[in-house]
Amino acid sequence: MHRYQILGTPSDGPFDKVAALAAQIVRTPAAAVTIVDSDRVWFKAAYGLNGTTETDRTLGLCASAILDGVPYVVTDTYTDRRTAAVPLVLGERRMRFYAAAPITTADGYHLGTVNVLDTQPRQVTAEQLAALQNLAALVMDQLEMRLSAIRTVAAERQMRTAAERLARTLQRTLLPPVLPQVPGLKAAAAYHAASADEVGGDFYDLFPLDDGRWAFFLGDVCGKGAGAAALTSLTRYTLRAAAIYNPDPCAVLANLDSVLKGEYQGSDPRYCTAIFGILQPTDDGCFTLTLAGGGHPPALAVRADGTIEPLPVTGGQLIGLLPTPRFTQICTRLAPGDALLLYTDGLTEARTPGGSMLQEEGLAAYLAADTWADAESLVEGIRSLLDHLGTGVHDDTALLALSVPDLPPAPEQETR
Repeated sequence: MHRYQILGTPSDGPFDKVAALAAQIVRTPAAAVTIVDSDRVWFKAAYGLNGTTETDRTLGLCASAILDGVPYVVTDTYTDRRTAAVPLVLGERRMRFYAAAPITTADGYHLGTVNVLDTQPRQVTAEQLAALQNLAALVMDQLEMRLSAIRTVAAERQMRTAAERLARTLQRTLLPPVLPQVPGLKAAAAYHAASADEVGGDFYDLFPLDDGRWAFFLGDVCGKGAGAAALTSLTRYTLRAAAIYNPDPCAVLANLDSVLKGEYQGSDPRYCTAIFGILQPTDDGCFTLTLAGGGHPPALAVRADGTIEPLPVTGGQLIGLLPTPRFTQICTRLAPGDALLLYTDGLTEARTPGGSMLQEEGLAAYLAADTWADAESLVEGIRSLLDHLGTGVHDDTALLALSVPDLPPAPEQETR
C-alpha cells in the first residue's frame, strides 16, 4: 500500500468516477473506493457518503473484504454475523447491503476495494459483481500509472541532480581554481551559469610570464555541453602555451586561430571570441596594458574619477572561423584607482525588466552610477546586476576584473 503512495492524497476525478459508476451499475445510493491501512480504512473516493473520509480498520467492512481476494457480499448486514458490530450498520447510516471487489496488485497484494452500499437488503447479480471486479482492475491500472509517473519524476529528478553535479564539476575544471596574487594589483573573477545542468563555454585566466609581466584572457567558445567543454579546454591551454612562445597579444590570438582550424579541419567549424592582454608594472605604481581582441565585446576601464571608458579593439574578428582573420590591439595605462572589467556577452545580451537587452551602453551606465573600491567590489556589483536581471539572463557570463590600488596619502610635512 505504501508503495503506491496513495494514502492522504486528495480526491481526484478518475477515482470519483469509478465510485459513481459502481453505484450506477449496481443501482445503490452509495459506493466507495477504499484503501486499507494498518489501522484504518481510508476513502479515496466516496459517492453518497458525504463526510466519510475514513473508519477504524477493526470496525470496517473493507478490512474483511480484502482477506480472500474474491468479491465479498453481505446481502443483509442485520442477519450476517460478520457485520453485526460495524458502525456503518449500527450507526446513523444503517447500511443493510454491502458488496465489494478487491483492488489487487500484480504481485497479489489486496490494497482495498471498490464497493457499493445500500440502506436496504438486496441481492447482487453475477454480472454486477463482474462489473465491480472490472472497476477494481481499472483502479489498479490507475494506481500503476500514478506509480509509474512518480517513479519517472523521481528518476528525472535524480538524473537532473546528477547532471547538475557533473556540469558544475566539469565547469570548475575549465576555470582556474584561484587567481594568482599579482604584486601591485588586485584581481577577481566570477562565473554566472545560466543553466545548472549544462556546461558553458566561457573562460578566463591570469598567469605570470617569465619577464615580470602578467598575461590574462577571457572569452567564449561556440556551443554548449561536452563539445564546448573540449573546445574550452583546448582554447585555454593553447592561449597559455602561445603566450609563453610569443606573448605579443595579436600573435597569441593568431596562434589560437591556427590551432582551432587544424584541430577541427574537415568537421563543423569551432570558433570562439576572446580578449588577450599583457600587463607590465611601471615604477610609478601604474601598469601599461596591451589588449588584443578577436570578435569579443570591448573591455571597460573604470577610471579613478568614475569615468567609464570602453576599450574597443576595433576590427578584431572571430577566432577559428575565417580564412584569414584580422586581430587588432590597443594600449592604455591603469593608474592607481583604475580598474579593468572583462566580460562575456551573456551579460550585455541579458534582458532588462523592460524587455530590451542591457547592451554595452546599459552596462556602462550601471557602472557609472556607483563607485567601486576594487576588482572584488566590481565583480560583486556585476553579480548583483545579474541576480537582478534574473530570468532575463539566457547565457553564461564570465567576469574578470583587475584593479590598481590607490596610492597611500602622502605624509604631512612637519612645520616649524
